[in-house]
Amino acid sequence: MNNVSLYPEERLDDLLTKNMKIIQSEEVFCFSLDAVLLARFVSVPQKKGRIVDLCTGNGVIPLLLSSRTPCLIDSVEIQERLYDMARRNVVLNELEQQITVYHGDVKDALSFLGNGRYDVLTCNPPYMPVVGGEKNKSSHVAIARHEILLTLEEMIRTSSQLVRSGGKVAYVHRAGRLADIIALMRKYRIEPKRLRLVHPRQEAEANMVLIEGIRDGKPDVKVLPPLVVYQDNGQYCDEIYSIYYGEKAEG
Repeated sequence: MNNVSLYPEERLDDLLTKNMKIIQSEEVFCFSLDAVLLARFVSVPQKKGRIVDLCTGNGVIPLLLSSRTPCLIDSVEIQERLYDMARRNVVLNELEQQITVYHGDVKDALSFLGNGRYDVLTCNPPYMPVVGGEKNKSSHVAIARHEILLTLEEMIRTSSQLVRSGGKVAYVHRAGRLADIIALMRKYRIEPKRLRLVHPRQEAEANMVLIEGIRDGKPDVKVLPPLVVYQDNGQYCDEIYSIYYGEKAEG
């Protein structure tokens, strides 16, 4: 594992997959369970192909995907501070030959990534529409969580442009945006094929959705069993524990 420099507010955490490490910062960006769930949910090629991750943050999804597939992985991050963190995470884990991080705007990604080049696309996008009221005090966190620089429609439109016909697109998002997500996926010729709702507890409403579609696919969606995060005692459910610690990939 390579040595890399850390900023004063950064820390080095275990990623718990193939003994990887990841640079994080409470002041700038820390990944959460949704990124781990998406990296385990998405269908990835086992031999050849090319993957792209949009809104990559500190690069957690490409790092996790590298443990599931030998495919080349590109990733895009608009915030220079997070791009630098993602780039150092790639170097730290000696994955420069597999993962490339681009500093750029997802809306302009076609210009530097190319049309229809990818077999698989993932995105853990900003969840919250920009409305009145208080947003996160940190501009880095606000941009990562609110649609300040990228709307849901812009993200899905770009996804459709980047993947080939027959390519797969997978998102994690708020469950309350599911109707919008499906409508926009179909608008841009991405047919939903697999869907799983995530519930914080057994009796709670879903708060996240994992969804995978195929560019130019035929209508027929497979609704998977609900995924419950916490047991009544506050501990992770067995499936979440195995997903989080890298022992299980959703199929």
